[in-house]
Amino acid sequence: MLGSGAREHALVLSLLRDPSVTSVSCAPGNAGTAEVAAAHPVDPADPGAVVALVERLRPGLVVVGPEAPLVAGVADAVRRTGVPCFGPGPEAAQLEGSKTFAKLVMAEADVPTAASASFDDADAAVAHLATVPAPYVVKADGLAAGKGVHVGSDLAVAQAFARDALSGGGRVLVEDFLDGPEVSLFALSDGQTVVPLLPAQDHKRVGDGDTGPNTGGMGAYAPLPWLPDGLVDDVLARVLQPVVDRMHERGTPFAGLLYAGLALTSRGPQVVEFNARFGDPETQVVLALLESSLADLLLAAATGRLAEQPAPRWRDGAAVTVVVAAEGYPAAPVTGAPLAVGRLPEGVQVLHAGTRREGGAVVASGGRVVSVTAVGDDLAAARAAAYDGIAAVDLPGGHWRTDIGLRAAEGGITPPPVSLG
Repeated sequence: MLGSGAREHALVLSLLRDPSVTSVSCAPGNAGTAEVAAAHPVDPADPGAVVALVERLRPGLVVVGPEAPLVAGVADAVRRTGVPCFGPGPEAAQLEGSKTFAKLVMAEADVPTAASASFDDADAAVAHLATVPAPYVVKADGLAAGKGVHVGSDLAVAQAFARDALSGGGRVLVEDFLDGPEVSLFALSDGQTVVPLLPAQDHKRVGDGDTGPNTGGMGAYAPLPWLPDGLVDDVLARVLQPVVDRMHERGTPFAGLLYAGLALTSRGPQVVEFNARFGDPETQVVLALLESSLADLLLAAATGRLAEQPAPRWRDGAAVTVVVAAEGYPAAPVTGAPLAVGRLPEGVQVLHAGTRREGGAVVASGGRVVSVTAVGDDLAAARAAAYDGIAAVDLPGGHWRTDIGLRAAEGGITPPPVSLG
């Protein structure tokens, strides 16, 4: 397992529940994964270092968690050793690595998405923003660890974001705003076959009521009780399969995890963004509900045998994850604070993200420190269990949202009528 976040911790624990999995190693991992998996201090975005580790360990499967190693070509480097690897090659990973490229592929595949304009000149981007209505949506073209998007109604702030994003070169996209609730839909692909997983919803803003700046995600829940019937099948037919088919036609097949961020708008489902890997924090809730063998699914995707696998099975109930972030996150997270976890309620897990061991203690090493993940008979029960688990987490200066999944549990989300088919 390559990576060091809560996503990787969730993947490791899910793999270790599988009777066919004898052991898991992490590179580099974190303080949580180190308790259950061998840790290797290897930069996951360094193809040479990863290949050397793979040659030494000769695992049955390598799973690439983060986006940067995928864009750097680590998955292809691993495949050249003869070891199966779950994750797309660098060309296919450009679906996440370049928003401009993703828009091009969507146009070629006739996939519904927001209209956009791309700029490499700050003055041109600023002038264009003055001609479009609020809310303003500005996206940095490349990888930005979940912090490369601005959505807001203040023109001056949007223009300043565009200038800052272009200060070091690159491109920005100015997009039309997409109304309606957002859905995260993961799908496994072996380059041809596409298998959707369970839809989830992320909470991006740092504060309750979706206030404050965007983050990498402050929590998530699944399933979505308000989701229109047939939506997953419709997105598979209109978005996921056409994109995978188009990537195959381009000669750069997408084999791995394709994440579609969707807005359920008054004009139907529209793609907000693609990711080329499991998303965090949605992975935590999706895997908490997965009953099928994750190892079998990932290996089948990595070896072109996904069509042979039975459809994924899901447990009844719901899952909620709440992120505990470091003091100052997202602007200037404070690291080094000690983390202590007391006795957790039944059905609750603490998944580590930005943590490391320092002597005999575990301390915060990043902005999002842990995810408290719980399952329950329904969304309200899962929420209650997750927040009971939060009470067991002691992180000086730590903060979290108190409303993850609340609107859905109270029946407060009503997507606009969606035209399917």
